[in-house]
Amino acid sequence: METLTKIQFAFTVACHILFPSFSIGLATFLVVFESLWLFTRKHIYLTISKFWIKIFALTFGMGVVSGIVMEFQLGTNWSVFSEKVGPVLGSLFIYEVLTAFFIEAGALGIMIFGWNKVNKYLHFLSTFAVFCGVMISAFWIISANSWMQSPEGVTYENGIFLVNSWRSVILNSSVFPRYWHMVTAAEMSSSMVILGISAYYLLKEKHIEFSLKCIKISLTFLFLLSCCQWYIGDKVGTNVYKNQPIKTAAIEGIWDTQQGAPVTLFAYPNSKIESNQLVLFQIPKLASLLNTHDWDGEMVGLKSVPKDARPNVPIVFYSFRLMVGIGVIMTLMSFFGVILILRKKIEKTRWFLNLCMLASPIGFIAIIFGWFTTEFGRQPWVVYNILRTDYSLSQIKLWEVIVSLSMIVLVYCVVFGFFYFKYLLQTIKKGPSNT
Repeated sequence: METLTKIQFAFTVACHILFPSFSIGLATFLVVFESLWLFTRKHIYLTISKFWIKIFALTFGMGVVSGIVMEFQLGTNWSVFSEKVGPVLGSLFIYEVLTAFFIEAGALGIMIFGWNKVNKYLHFLSTFAVFCGVMISAFWIISANSWMQSPEGVTYENGIFLVNSWRSVILNSSVFPRYWHMVTAAEMSSSMVILGISAYYLLKEKHIEFSLKCIKISLTFLFLLSCCQWYIGDKVGTNVYKNQPIKTAAIEGIWDTQQGAPVTLFAYPNSKIESNQLVLFQIPKLASLLNTHDWDGEMVGLKSVPKDARPNVPIVFYSFRLMVGIGVIMTLMSFFGVILILRKKIEKTRWFLNLCMLASPIGFIAIIFGWFTTEFGRQPWVVYNILRTDYSLSQIKLWEVIVSLSMIVLVYCVVFGFFYFKYLLQTIKKGPSNT
């Protein structure tokens, strides 16, 4: 029952996280495109804005719907968790509603339906307000999750978390690097989708001006964001090592505490024998340098804690490498794409356009693997080093979890797997309108 409950929540969160991530990225680009229209007065940027607002509206709506299921699960499957952390996380979720949701609710209608009905500057203001709303919403969610990673500003008394300092809870030591890491990942992933759809049009020799503008802007953003993400990722890594050294040990596959630990590019971390097998390539001392910024820095090993206090090492180990590997691919693609733009060969390099089209979803795959690294790496704790996951579950029957999980998978596959992509592909097939 415990395993199925975890799978159910992991499935719903993994499906949900894709829509807010895409919304964050699209909202950012909508502000950019509409700003370019206001400054240049070129009609093409208005055409671009109207097209991507359609996809944003579809994605945003799906994000809202997919998030509702998670709220019900907190009451049905995780009632003990809700009772214990309610005084902390309940308030943070309310702050999200009172700030982000109110802004989005007030401006979203104008942004979607306000063309030719309100002043163009007022319309831009509504677009910017929606952008602010999704960014604020992301902050509250990341703040809540970061507090679970590094619980600060609370005391745990009689099985309940009591807040001593809201400042420490909200602005915990993990929140800012993780927030910017997530936002940057969302915008990189959205850049890949914009790039892929635009490459598709260009390969079909349709909407040429629209496609070239979108490709040039998305590739430029992707390159700049990729450069920033490596710096932000370093900050996240050192923060994780400081607050969750066992998660870092699982990421690096380090079993024994040591100084000058190597980076293992590939291996099989065998939890039964507490050692790595099939080690293919190691770089001496690099793990210590990356995580402590010292060639001889000490890395805490997995054996320093009991087996029941360790995460699932293989999942964390491989998820991290897949996330980083996809990041490398996106960085290289953006670098090569910028060179093609500067040489004015982007529209003629068909193999690269095909690559962009095929690679358009990989950013979201990286987000999923990043989330696996974060959440599996925190286990067996739901609130790190204080509240264990297995002590947070509701007392429900196995058949109830099986039925609910089956229904959720079925509904998600129909609503988010079929209908979302049906209307998304219809919008892409129809293409941008020149009106």
